Amino acid sequence: MAACVDKWPPAAYLCRLPEKFYCVLPDCTATDRPVVTASAAPAPAASGSSGDYVWDVLRAEAQDDADDEPLLRKFYHDLVLSRPSLESALASLLAAKLCIPGALPQDQLRDLLAGALAAHPEAGRAARADLVAARDRDPACAKMVHCFLYYKGFLALQAHRAAHALWSDNRRAPALLLQSRASEVFGVDIHPGARIGCGILLDHATGVVIGETAVVGYDVSILHGVTLGGTGKESGDRHPKVGDGVLIGAGASVLGNVHIGDGAKIGAGAVVLRDVADGTTAVGNPAKPIIGKKAAPLRRPEELPGVTMEQRWSD
Repeated sequence: MAACVDKWPPAAYLCRLPEKFYCVLPDCTATDRPVVTASAAPAPAASGSSGDYVWDVLRAEAQDDADDEPLLRKFYHDLVLSRPSLESALASLLAAKLCIPGALPQDQLRDLLAGALAAHPEAGRAARADLVAARDRDPACAKMVHCFLYYKGFLALQAHRAAHALWSDNRRAPALLLQSRASEVFGVDIHPGARIGCGILLDHATGVVIGETAVVGYDVSILHGVTLGGTGKESGDRHPKVGDGVLIGAGASVLGNVHIGDGAKIGAGAVVLRDVADGTTAVGNPAKPIIGKKAAPLRRPEELPGVTMEQRWSD
C-alpha cells in the first residue's frame, strides 16, 4: 500500500492530521503511514468553532437545512445540533436505527456504541474521512450531513467500525450483534473482524458482503452488490486484501485470499480469483486484465480510481 506523503489519499489523510490542527483527530504514528506535514493540513479552525473541521461543517449544514425547512428543525436538533461531538451523534443515530423495541433498548445500545467509539478514537477519525469521501466522490451527495443522516452505506460502515472495536477488545458477542443488526437494517454484511481503512465510500451499498479476514485499504470505493468473500472451503486467512485507491464495480465478487493492488479497478460483475496488479483494470468471469493495456503507473491520489469513480475501461 502506498506510503509517500506526495501520494497521500485526499480523504484518508484526515485520519493523520496532527492534534494541533484537529483536537479530536490525534496523530496516528503507530501505523505504518507517515504523518502529514503541517503545510499539508487545513488551516486551524476559526475562533468559536470546536476545532473539528468535519463536525463544524456538518453542524453548519444541519443548521442551514433546519433554517430552510421548519419541518426538519426538531429532527436535526435531536440527531445533530444537540450533540457535543460527531461520536456522540453517531452513537445516538446508530442506536436509533439498530435498536429492537422490547429486546434491545436504544439507550443501552447507544451506551455500547459510544463506549466502543471512545475506546477506539481511530474509528472517529475514519468516520470523518468517510464523510469527506462521500461528499467529494458522490455527485448525489451535496452535503456531509445528508450522508451522515441518510446514506446507509456510511451508516453500515460506522456500525462496522464500532463492531470491529468491540471485536478487537475480545467482546465478540456484542460485535456480532452489531453485525447482525446492521445486516438486517442496512442490507450490508461486514464481519466485525474485517479491517477497513479510512476514506471509504460504499456507494448505494445494498448487498455488500465483506468477510472476516478481509483487509481494505485507504480511499477505496465499493459499489452495491460487491462480495469480498472466501471460496467456501478454506479456513484461516481466506479473504481478499484490497489496496489503496481501488474501485470495485457493482456486482463484482473477489473471492479467496487474493491481493488487489493499489489503484486497481475491478469491472462491474467481475469474478476475481487471482491477484490483480497495481493500476490494472480487471473485467470478466473469471476476471482478467484488459488485453493490450499495461498496468497504469502510480498516480496522484486524486487520479486513483477509488477517488475519481471513473469506471470506463479506456483510461
